[in-house]
Amino acid sequence: MKKRILGKGGLEVSTLGLGCMGMSFGYGPAADKTMAIALIRNAFKQGVTFFDTAEVYGPYTNEELLGEALEPFRNEVVIATKFGFKNAKTSEGLDSRPETIRAVAEASLKRLRTDRIDLFYQHRVDPSIPMEDVAGTVKDLIAEGKIKHFGLSEAGVQSIRKAHEVQPVTALQSEYSLWWREPEKEILPVLEELGIGFVPFSPLGKGFLTGKIDENTSFDKTDFRNTVPRFSEENRKANQVLVDLLATKANKQNATNAQIALAWLLAQKPWIVPIPGTTKLNRLKENIGAASVQLSLQDLNEIEAAVSKIEVQGHRYAEQSQNK
Repeated sequence: MKKRILGKGGLEVSTLGLGCMGMSFGYGPAADKTMAIALIRNAFKQGVTFFDTAEVYGPYTNEELLGEALEPFRNEVVIATKFGFKNAKTSEGLDSRPETIRAVAEASLKRLRTDRIDLFYQHRVDPSIPMEDVAGTVKDLIAEGKIKHFGLSEAGVQSIRKAHEVQPVTALQSEYSLWWREPEKEILPVLEELGIGFVPFSPLGKGFLTGKIDENTSFDKTDFRNTVPRFSEENRKANQVLVDLLATKANKQNATNAQIALAWLLAQKPWIVPIPGTTKLNRLKENIGAASVQLSLQDLNEIEAAVSKIEVQGHRYAEQSQNK
């Protein structure tokens, strides 16, 4: 697989990464550990060198899983993890105090079985802690050799600029896909200006863009999509038009919906690296195949023209929050 560079610090990663959250958290019961380790190692064999986790995924179990899976080839991969929630639980609220950042870094290093974290994201902007203090703490950890690169997740323009002035930001991780294009308005221009890479999470619309979910799909009771307005039965039915559009383009390209959705993201900027997640080997292979799908300018224009006429129904989260 080809490589891409995130940020001005030259962090080289595979064109597509692997989002590991769903193996432990969020999408129903955790995957079998042995199978999850096999999948992670299979991804590496297929050229994936960029793996994404966080202490809140589990909590803790996802980092432990990744640490064990990647230990045999630790020096050949890039591991990203995150800090920013109280006691590693989203339900307890934000916590980006400097002492918390340091404590999370030390604990994550142990769980990941490593001596450095390649990319350390603030999971969400904490309005109670000045961004300068957050960035300054990470800068100190970088000076100590425990962290290699600093990242932000779902941060707004002001937060990005403030952080970048103190410690250059290597990557922003936020949701971006054909059914959530909000970053195009303000975020992408700022990233381009400052030389910051972009790592889209949920690049397949939390699975919806694959075409494997419709209004009749039922989710496990522990699947967070049950709480997402965009995944209500009526909104899934209304949003099917976007899936149908992808299917039309996929048929012409001899590809799948997922591959077209990922190829579209890759075509937007050379510094965009999506991190689709999966627990299935066949889906992993399919997603990796997207890196070889070439969309022409005409393809992209046709997709743009069609998507611009579609209004996606439903908020992306139960409570809309906008970080500044």
